[in-house]
Amino acid sequence: MADTTNSPARTPWHLWTIGAVALLWNSVGALDFAMTQLKSEAYLAAFTPEQREFLYKFPLWSVIGWGVGTWGGLIGSLLVLLRRSLAVTLFGASLAGIVVTNLYSYVLSDLMKVMNSGAGAMVFSAVIFVIGLLLFLYARAMAKLEVLR
Repeated sequence: MADTTNSPARTPWHLWTIGAVALLWNSVGALDFAMTQLKSEAYLAAFTPEQREFLYKFPLWSVIGWGVGTWGGLIGSLLVLLRRSLAVTLFGASLAGIVVTNLYSYVLSDLMKVMNSGAGAMVFSAVIFVIGLLLFLYARAMAKLEVLR
């Protein structure tokens, strides 16, 4: 007789790999956010006083976007490892946070001038966005396959 119960899909090996790498990646972002918001002297020692002041004066909506981007990615990564479909929502929120942060950083502020950053900063921000998008799409695909429940 056939088993008619709805058993969850088997966990593919790549979920553990992607989840662990995503957790490490997003931990760095969360650490950067926390140390910047806590105004850690040791962490921010490489910045000039003008650059630190610029970071401290981000508008609240941009700081919220940055926080949602970093912490949403970190919690989303944990939820992938726990096989929870809420990871899709958290990665979606993280992606929105990345967009908000980049809108302020590259369109509405003079970040490039104050930080003396060139194209490398924009490339790194693009990499962050692409990774955020790929994590969202991966979690969504795993949810559709019922690997995430």
